[in-house]
Amino acid sequence: MIEALKSDVIINKVGGRFKLAALIQKRWLEIMQGARPMVERSGRTDMEIVIEEILQGKVGIDYDGSSLDKPA
Repeated sequence: MIEALKSDVIINKVGGRFKLAALIQKRWLEIMQGARPMVERSGRTDMEIVIEEILQGKVGIDYDGSSLDKPA
C-alpha cells in the first residue's frame, strides 16, 4: 500500500475520503489515457504518481484536466 494513504494528511488536503477517492479516480484515468504526469515518474506506478501530484498540490478537488495536453 502507498504510505501516504495511511495518513490523514492527504485526506485533509482534499477535504475528505470521498473527495480523495473521486480525485484519484479522475486523475488516474487521465494518466492511463495518456496525460503527462506533473511530477517525475522515477520508476513509480501511475497510482504513486497521482498520490504525489495530490500531495504536491498539483491537482486538487477543483482540478480540471480538460485543458491539459491540448495545443495552445
